[in-house]
Amino acid sequence: MLVQQQASRLQQQRGRSVSSSPVISRSTPRALAVRVRATATVDRPAASAAPEAVPAEKPKGYKDAILIQSFGWDSCQKKNWYKTIQSKLDDIKALTATHVWLPPPSQSVSDQGYMPGQLYNLSSKYGNKQDLQELVAAINEKGVFPVADIVINHRCADEMTDGKWNKFRDDVSHDGHKIDWGKWAITGNDPVFGGSGNPDTGDDYGPAPDLDHANPELREALKHWLQHLQQDIGFRGWRLDFVRGYGARFVDEYISATVGGDMFNVGEYWTDLAWNGSELEACQDSARQRLCDWIDGNKKTCTAFDFPTKGILQEAVKRQQYWRLKDKDGKPPGLIGWWPSKAVTFIDNHDTGSTQQHWPFPNDLVGAGYAYIMTHPGIPCVFWDHYVTWGAELHNTIKTLAAIRRRNGIVADSKVKILAAEADLYVAEVGGTVMLKMGARYDMGSLVPKEADGWKVATWGKDFCVWEKNPPAVAAAK
Repeated sequence: MLVQQQASRLQQQRGRSVSSSPVISRSTPRALAVRVRATATVDRPAASAAPEAVPAEKPKGYKDAILIQSFGWDSCQKKNWYKTIQSKLDDIKALTATHVWLPPPSQSVSDQGYMPGQLYNLSSKYGNKQDLQELVAAINEKGVFPVADIVINHRCADEMTDGKWNKFRDDVSHDGHKIDWGKWAITGNDPVFGGSGNPDTGDDYGPAPDLDHANPELREALKHWLQHLQQDIGFRGWRLDFVRGYGARFVDEYISATVGGDMFNVGEYWTDLAWNGSELEACQDSARQRLCDWIDGNKKTCTAFDFPTKGILQEAVKRQQYWRLKDKDGKPPGLIGWWPSKAVTFIDNHDTGSTQQHWPFPNDLVGAGYAYIMTHPGIPCVFWDHYVTWGAELHNTIKTLAAIRRRNGIVADSKVKILAAEADLYVAEVGGTVMLKMGARYDMGSLVPKEADGWKVATWGKDFCVWEKNPPAVAAAK
């Protein structure tokens, strides 16, 4: 009954069909701050002591990072997905990916892992604890950073009290604080599960009990679990699920107590974009501001997925509205235009694309999408389905674009000069050594890069072409 009831609520929240409106709303957005952030200085805390289970060295920042998500929505249905990922590590290394985002590691009511129960039980639909340890060790041996998908906004209970699921068990022996919690661990204003804790510090997540992150005992227990994943399993960064559900200050606390803010961490803050009916509005500053406020709130220890860039880019390519790709200040219109070193750009993920198709990028223009995020500022994230399962042509396109990024030293804060942003034409020069043209228009006029100036075509595909200067001026940052 527990599985049926909570899995049903999960499907209502995460697996629902998309309505006729393109707005994807997981909950009501927070009020917009009056301050608009145009620039930011990234402060990185000093590195914490490295755990025994991972290499002692730590990266000096992560602005050269390329992330790959190693699963789709239905990967959990494949036999021992951890082994599948491990079999593709050479191909991931060939992509020059620096970080691999792994699925949620714990036992879960939902097969995908986003309704976790007993956190220390690391047997999931993706494989068992030994499989996970072997995979993480293999990733570390490749010199790549394994990133765990951390779902701590909510937790599914094991037993009922007073007819409500709010009693948690902790059946796996472990060091640190126990997690056999009662209703005190659930926010007091959770509308379903009868919690007696503090008011929620974020948005409500309907399908499962919202955890009371304002409770110090609960936070200590979560930090001990994260330290277990870091020190005993070997993870070196976090992808934090549904961070709209709890205060940003707690993100800083969890990261600072474990991997540290100098390591790459990313939060899923799904910002609602501004629409006028079915038409995306030109200005998405409110969505950008919410992401900036959240990053400020976590003291800059965690980057954020750039949902504004995803939404704007796919509308631009789908509707031939490339004027969208320049804001009123002449900058890229997403988070990368305001705070590129903290923006993780992506084309699709397990929610927006995959088999869920909540908010998918146009299939025939995915290559053009990667041409944009691989040549532009921000930290690009490659989706497993695109790189591994969609066939050799797209696989090779993504790998070629990543190589262009590396050869030319394009990093998260590289400078971009937008030369044209019109209905059917977008042209931008990045770092002085790479030029991207997008759109159906063939005639670029005087904007065509000249061979006499050292430009040559590096790659092309449907509605895009990339040039680079010969030879590239700089090698990829290390």
